[in-house]
Amino acid sequence: MKTLAISPCPNDTYAFFGWLCGHVPGPEVNVEFHDIEALNQMCFARQADICKVSFHAFLHASESYAMLPVGAALGFGCGPLLVCREEHLNAPLETLRVVSPGRWTTANLLLELWGGPRLQLSYMPFDEIMDAVSARRADAGLIIHESRFTYEQMGLVQRVDLGSWWETHAQAPIPLGGIAIKRSLGRHFALKVAKALRSSLQYADDHVRDADAFMARYAQEMDPRVMRQHVDLYVNAFTHDLGKKGVAAIEQLGRKAQAAGKLQLPLIDPLIAC
Repeated sequence: MKTLAISPCPNDTYAFFGWLCGHVPGPEVNVEFHDIEALNQMCFARQADICKVSFHAFLHASESYAMLPVGAALGFGCGPLLVCREEHLNAPLETLRVVSPGRWTTANLLLELWGGPRLQLSYMPFDEIMDAVSARRADAGLIIHESRFTYEQMGLVQRVDLGSWWETHAQAPIPLGGIAIKRSLGRHFALKVAKALRSSLQYADDHVRDADAFMARYAQEMDPRVMRQHVDLYVNAFTHDLGKKGVAAIEQLGRKAQAAGKLQLPLIDPLIAC
């Protein structure tokens, strides 16, 4: 049986709800839930057959994995934010202790592309970052996922919206993460997975209340309104189909990573077209 590894974040559980609950047909899989940086490491170690992965990490693993055209988090107005306490809003960037949700996250790549080599970076799970900044264990934090909706409640302020920076700099949507599949499994199996996930997404769209209940199992401490904001932001037309514009955004991220010396591998066609 194949291994499916995804995050417990609402956009992932929403997308896979119909499939994992048996409402739509799909390959039988063993499901694991992990933080995004743990998923990136699983992808590097080839431990999952189908894996949610940051596009940054995917660029380094694309010899072994291809990206499905469905299930991605990619769009406008949904990028990571660098937040801090008010006292550090205008402090020189190189003086700040910055915490990031992981070296291989797309958020971290964007931060390095924006901030350059001056950064004092350390890493921790994304859901611990705001507490660390608020408690002065760090000066600034790079936040992703639902944290963008709640950082002000923690008394933090936004220093830069890296999604907006990318959109202006690259004139493209920001590619955050997607569903990768081992190339060794072949096109036929990838087609089955893509079909199941596309049907699963449509089932969730048609049964929102049931999908909300499923998501809540994995986001037990999340306010239902924040959970719905999360889905409304990260599940969009690109999630249903990356299309040419989505693929071009992934390729552009790779070219900019190469130009900055952050990626040594040659760019490989990222998509299994289904």
